[in-house]
Amino acid sequence: MKLLKTVDDLGDRKARGAFFTPPEIADFMVNWAIRDAGDSILEPSCGEAAFLVSAFDRLSTLQGAPPPAQQIHGCDIHGTSVDLARAAVAGRGGSATLVETDFFDFTAGQPFDAVVGNPPYVRYQAFAGANRRKGFEAALAQGVRLPGLASSWAAFTIHAASFLKPEGRLALVIPAELLSVNYAAPVRRYLMKRFRTVTLVLFEERVFPGVLEEVVLLLAEGEGPTDRCELRQCQKLSDLAHTAAVKPWKPPPGDGKWITGLLSEAGQRAYQRAVSESNSFETLNAWGDVTLGMVTGNNGYFALTAAKAAELQLRKTELTLLCPPGSRHLRGLVFGLSSWREMREAGSACYLFDPPVSGPSARALAYVEQGEKSGVHTAYKCRVRTPWWKVPRVPMPDAFLTYMNADTPRLVSNRARVTYLNSVHGVTYRRERRQLALDLLPLAWLNTVTVLGCEIVGRSYGGGMLKLEPREADVVPVPSLEVIQAAAPALRALRPQVAKDLRQGRLAPVLRAVDHALRPHIQLGAKDLEHISEARRSMFERRASRSRKDR
Repeated sequence: MKLLKTVDDLGDRKARGAFFTPPEIADFMVNWAIRDAGDSILEPSCGEAAFLVSAFDRLSTLQGAPPPAQQIHGCDIHGTSVDLARAAVAGRGGSATLVETDFFDFTAGQPFDAVVGNPPYVRYQAFAGANRRKGFEAALAQGVRLPGLASSWAAFTIHAASFLKPEGRLALVIPAELLSVNYAAPVRRYLMKRFRTVTLVLFEERVFPGVLEEVVLLLAEGEGPTDRCELRQCQKLSDLAHTAAVKPWKPPPGDGKWITGLLSEAGQRAYQRAVSESNSFETLNAWGDVTLGMVTGNNGYFALTAAKAAELQLRKTELTLLCPPGSRHLRGLVFGLSSWREMREAGSACYLFDPPVSGPSARALAYVEQGEKSGVHTAYKCRVRTPWWKVPRVPMPDAFLTYMNADTPRLVSNRARVTYLNSVHGVTYRRERRQLALDLLPLAWLNTVTVLGCEIVGRSYGGGMLKLEPREADVVPVPSLEVIQAAAPALRALRPQVAKDLRQGRLAPVLRAVDHALRPHIQLGAKDLEHISEARRSMFERRASRSRKDR
């Protein structure tokens, strides 16, 4: 995450995953990692030399004189960055051993006391070709097989640890994805196996200017294994300068996410009792299947307003009723035909261009020709299907589940019986539960345990949004069949007021009301619910604070 402020543009830096590291972070990590005047240091992606300069200053202070060049090592794939890094150290009156190379090709004659830095962050789509192969092979050499969705930082982190002495120290800035994504599970396991102590420094606010990605500071040392981490919470960057309490924390076993480390101990225990030690909650996939919506390849072409459909003079059989793209209209309990008609009259795209493969009208063929003149057919999803203009249909869902959310994901009954795009997920209920689910599951969904579960299994983005993928949605805890059956009369009585509160954007009273209706039928004490509610507020405020910083 490096930034070359005068040499290359933002597009070049993003392609390399390079962004500026604030000096407060570099100094904090270097001071932790370098403890002796004779320590040897490697910075494996030296960029603009923030860590190298800090390391030089730290060693100079410890030694009382500039350290020799062979004590500080670094590399970077970007030649100009290496030149600037060399000049930055020289400007301090020192020198370092720096080479221009891909870190996955880097070799060293001996292991180091400390490896410090900020790995490049390149998502899996761009982390491809020879570089991806080398990264995965480097991780495999340490006994770690990374899944196909892994981004560059995962392989980089594991490879960096391989350059350490057995008692060496690893200090890296890495995406907070470490805590929350499934593909990071092998990295989490490796850290616990390789190191004696693993400390994570977490921030409530974003600390990288202009970058939405949330980060954690990974500080790991010694020979493992260990079964617990140490967590330090900071609100903002300046908090690094102050001594703060470090909380011991035992991660969940296996491939479990580490996001629960953000909860209080009481919140963790109460949530664990709710989802694992009682029969009051089960996962959403016990109620039904979560599926992706249709991928058109070009929503602007295939999703039509009523005015556009009339202009094209398409037949009714060439149009399919559509839940409009996006999810702002899916914040209540039900999306019915009246809601669909309101959106149609307001000019939303409520139809899918969907002519039959055999016998499309002349008007439909004219629109197809118009699309070809505009190049719509060259988009990947269009290019790989025959004919390109026929969007593959998905089964009609019983409900929609929003997956990009400022507050919390919503489960909304599809009473309009319309199809949907991949801006939302679909949920198809199991036959034996369908009637009860259609009636009450969207309402029962709005309880504190489920909402906290969404925060834990979903993924928080730097701008404050919570994303929920289908596989994550599958394991969201929801009230069990028996609980909803028992609470049905109380839940039905709530429906009018809940619908009103949701229309007004008032989520907090809804959560309280649904919790109250479920409370007599769940195996949780009042104190447990209080701790879970506080944990939910804490997780939400953490996301919301980053959202407010963007305004």
